[in-house]
Amino acid sequence: MTQKVQITIDGKTVELPTMEATEGTNVIDVRGLISEGMFTYDPGFLSTASCDSTITYIDGDNGILLYRGYPIDQLADQSNHLEASYLLLNGELPSQSDYDHFEDSIKKNQAIDKKFQQIFDGFMQGAHPMAMVGATVAGLASLYHKDTDITNHDDRIKTAHRLIAKIPTLAAMAFRHGAGKEFIEPDPSLDYAENFLNMCFGDGGPSNVSPTLARAMDRIFLLHADHEQNASTSTVRMAGSTDCNPYAAIAAGVSALWGPAHGGANEAVLNMLNEIGDVSKVPEYVEKAKDKDDPFKLMGFGHRVYKNFDPRAKVMEESCKEVMDELGIEDEPLLHIANELERIAREDEYFIERKLYPNIDFYSGITLKAIGIPTNMFTVIFTVGRMPGWISHWHEMLSAPYKIARPRQLYLGEHRRDYVKIAAR
Repeated sequence: MTQKVQITIDGKTVELPTMEATEGTNVIDVRGLISEGMFTYDPGFLSTASCDSTITYIDGDNGILLYRGYPIDQLADQSNHLEASYLLLNGELPSQSDYDHFEDSIKKNQAIDKKFQQIFDGFMQGAHPMAMVGATVAGLASLYHKDTDITNHDDRIKTAHRLIAKIPTLAAMAFRHGAGKEFIEPDPSLDYAENFLNMCFGDGGPSNVSPTLARAMDRIFLLHADHEQNASTSTVRMAGSTDCNPYAAIAAGVSALWGPAHGGANEAVLNMLNEIGDVSKVPEYVEKAKDKDDPFKLMGFGHRVYKNFDPRAKVMEESCKEVMDELGIEDEPLLHIANELERIAREDEYFIERKLYPNIDFYSGITLKAIGIPTNMFTVIFTVGRMPGWISHWHEMLSAPYKIARPRQLYLGEHRRDYVKIAAR
């Protein structure tokens, strides 16, 4: 039954309908307020549904994350990143033949045009890899602008396949360029994550990537594949609403993800562990974290959305331990610091009362460091994982009627005033 909300404005009652969600919170349709000369004020859009979507659902209070209705822990345990990518893009899990066709399409689109590869020559070796990834994603428009019709379903799917296929290649190229090494071409005989690691660390010969490390990387990609209407996804939707080239819309998402408040959290975890420096200093820094007047912040604990626990963290914790066991890392100082922080957070009433549990960034940062990924590449890894989510939201938006995004504002500037010539000021 549709509910209605009544708002009284200067004695006049306005009825606003509600819209019922499949899961979670219903919303009030406030579009009717504009005819009354008013609109709502919601900085950061924290209480505003900017769109409807069927892709991802988050229940932060209960620690639930669903991709198209499937729990993230089940997907992480039984599926892989490519299958999850297909699910996000198409709405259903693939049959074996569907999956084979999708995987074949991804492998055929992994290579980057030799001439286009020269774009990396324009970057200093010390350039941040996110700058390279953002520029090269946008630059793909130069290759595919004329044969991309965003109003055509098949063209959108083709674009999605290209981006999911090419983003690990571009990411690995950014890594190799930063390290001053020659690029390694993608190997279609390898699976998605193994191929990425081989392009990063390979020597041009047969792959010697550990299946354990490849599985951990695949899980990192899968766990980051989508997360509802976050800042970067909303940016992709907003840019895409202008009917711009899809590679430009995705590049806008890359730029938004680059922000340390969004995609740089796992990098911040490693920086924090380095700042602590020694396991003996953990109690001191825990007390600093509790002091509201101290600028030190404990990174990797708690989450803006998840008020209970991050459902991705448990899965990432398992992968983290598998990687540590595989590599025989026992004397890594940062690992000892991380273990002590985790122990205190699970036992100290301060953290328990505030539900500050370790989140995915805590474990993924440690895992990536163990694999050999430098901290400035962490957000790039996030970008590779999030690509299917971004492109699925872009595709969903263009598959139905939509409006160009145009947020409103509460103007607090000067009233109208007349220009005064400079000599009279």
